Amino acid sequence: MKTLEYLRGITAEECTRLRDRGIRHSNQLLHACTLHFDRDRISRKTGISTERLLYFAHECALLEISGMERFLPVLRRFGVTDLKILKKQDPADLQARLQEVIGVGTPTLPMVQYWVSQARTCDMIEEYEPAASETSPSLLSQKVR
Repeated sequence: MKTLEYLRGITAEECTRLRDRGIRHSNQLLHACTLHFDRDRISRKTGISTERLLYFAHECALLEISGMERFLPVLRRFGVTDLKILKKQDPADLQARLQEVIGVGTPTLPMVQYWVSQARTCDMIEEYEPAASETSPSLLSQKVR
């Protein structure tokens, strides 16, 4: 559990708006923004876009994985920006890439395996997927009775 200021890119104004709604820590924000309709509700109350709230939820989820926080800047450079990407990584390959960049102090293979396994079991953030009626040309032209 981290304070909101730990989130990459969050502004002081956004922290204030979230705190005014009772969200004070990263795990509270993660749970409050897990579902799309929850992000819609929080967006209406705070003025923070749903896309930004989704970004923060992904940041919070990465912070929840034990031992990963100090390596997040390097992992982001590798394109690992959320649990969906992390869970698709080969642990041995990811650990080797980290070793190449970091050198001494690289996380061990069991640590990286743990991160990937946590990502596979903890990925609970719902991405917005429009309903067929919102995207299908044939359904868009039909009138609803």
